[in-house]
Amino acid sequence: MKKKSAMIFIAIAFATGFIIGAAVAILSRKNGFEKSMTIFFTKSHIAKEPISIELMEKIEDLKETVRQNPNHLSAWLKLGNIYFDHNRYREAIDAYSQYLAIKPEDPDVRTRMGTMLRGLGDFDGAIEEFRKVAQSDPKHGDSRFQMGVVFLQDKSDAKEAMEAWREFLQVEPKGHRADWVRAEMKKLEGMNP
Repeated sequence: MKKKSAMIFIAIAFATGFIIGAAVAILSRKNGFEKSMTIFFTKSHIAKEPISIELMEKIEDLKETVRQNPNHLSAWLKLGNIYFDHNRYREAIDAYSQYLAIKPEDPDVRTRMGTMLRGLGDFDGAIEEFRKVAQSDPKHGDSRFQMGVVFLQDKSDAKEAMEAWREFLQVEPKGHRADWVRAEMKKLEGMNP
């Protein structure tokens, strides 16, 4: 009986993962929605994605490039992005840290760094990275969006989430994310009249 229950559980988990993956794929086709919603699916409980042999070879080539030239920005960025895409939080953080040591004002890389910190469960570190972006780039909506998500989902701080999202809506008042944020804010306001 235990074996049958385990098999049912595995089947349900597999089906749930498939449904979530399909939903993300469908949403990703709409105006780059996947990039903006990455943070929702980047949590520490998500398993590392397998890396193919071809990609491992590319990683080794990039590592060799940065061994020979530690200031090679595009190699650090490519390494970070490969690890980011495969939920390799620590490796991505290491690569992005090297990149940001050379080019600290890159808002997109710093936001990705925050996303990876969130994946490790370092919510305060993630918020710190998002705040750095918001301070250095007043028009960067993604950092404010992600900050609101971390405050709401991980810190259970609706007040700070609302503040981050108000700033987000000033920068990005239209689109899928703006619609989603307005709906979430309305729900939160309904909970705390």
